[in-house]
Amino acid sequence: MAPISTPQTPFGRVLTAMVTPFTADGALDLDGAQRLAAHLVDAGNDGLIVNGTTGESPTTSDSEKDQLVRAVLEAVGDRAHVVAGIGTNDTRHSVELARTAERTGAHGLLAVTPYYNKPPQEGLLRHFTAIADSTGLPVMLYDIPGRSGVPIDTETLVRLADHPRIVANKDAKGDLGRASWAIAESGLAWYSGDDMLNLPLLSVGAVGFVSVVGHVVTPDLRALIEAHLSGDVQKATEIHQKLLPVFTGMFRTQGVITTKAALTLQGLPAGPLRLPLVELTAQETAQLKIDLAAGGVEL
Repeated sequence: MAPISTPQTPFGRVLTAMVTPFTADGALDLDGAQRLAAHLVDAGNDGLIVNGTTGESPTTSDSEKDQLVRAVLEAVGDRAHVVAGIGTNDTRHSVELARTAERTGAHGLLAVTPYYNKPPQEGLLRHFTAIADSTGLPVMLYDIPGRSGVPIDTETLVRLADHPRIVANKDAKGDLGRASWAIAESGLAWYSGDDMLNLPLLSVGAVGFVSVVGHVVTPDLRALIEAHLSGDVQKATEIHQKLLPVFTGMFRTQGVITTKAALTLQGLPAGPLRLPLVELTAQETAQLKIDLAAGGVEL
C-alpha cells in the first residue's frame, strides 16, 4: 500500500532520484539498494525514484531494473512512494517497462522525454499517451531538454494533462517563465528536477522536489519546503542559501558520479559506476568534501 497522496501531491513532496548501488565487481547490489532506500526514507523522503538517470538506467538491463524495483518495494514500499523510471526513446520498450513495473507493484511511473531521436511535439504526445494508456499507474513526465534535445512545449503539457493518469511533471528545463505558464495552464503537480531551482520553482507553484542532493541533505529539503508552505519566506531563503555550496558541488561533474562519491564518504551503499561514467579524481573528491562541508554536510 502506497503512502497517502493527494491530487495536489500525488507522489508526496520530497523525493530522491536514487542511485543504483553496485558491488565491487559491478553487479547489482540489492542488499545495498535496500539499505540505502531505508536510509533515505528515514531521512525524510516521501518517495524514491528508482531506475532514473541517477540510477544509471542507461546501463542497467531490464531484468536488473525489475529486481531493483522489487527490492526497494520490499524495503520501503509500505511507507514511501516507489516510482519506477521507465522512459526510453523507444515507445514500445517504454510500454513494456511500464507494464513490468506495474506487475511488480510500483506506485507510479517516471517517463522521460525520448532522447536522441528528437521527435516533434505530436510524437511526444503519442509517446506519453501510449505509456499512460498501457497501465493503471499514475505517470510523472520528465522534461529535461538538456539531455533529451527536445522540450515538452507548454501546449503539449496541457494536452497531456487531460489524460487521467498523467498527473505530474518533473521540470528540469531551467526556465521559470515557461514553468509559470505551464503550471498555471496544465494543472499538473509540478516537481522541481533542478536542485538549484527548488525554491524558485516553489514560488511559481511547484509542490515538491525530485532531488539528487536529497541523498545527503533531505532534512534540509524538508525544512525548506515546510518553511515555504508555512509562509516563512526568510527561513526558506536562508536554507536555500545554506545549500548553495551543495547544489554547486554535487554538479561540478555528472551528478551520479558525485553522488556515489558523497555516499561512499558517508559510508553508505553506492559502489562503483558503470562506464561510460567514471570515478572522481583525488582532486575532485577533495573539492567535493569542501563543497559538502560548506553546506553543513557531515562526512
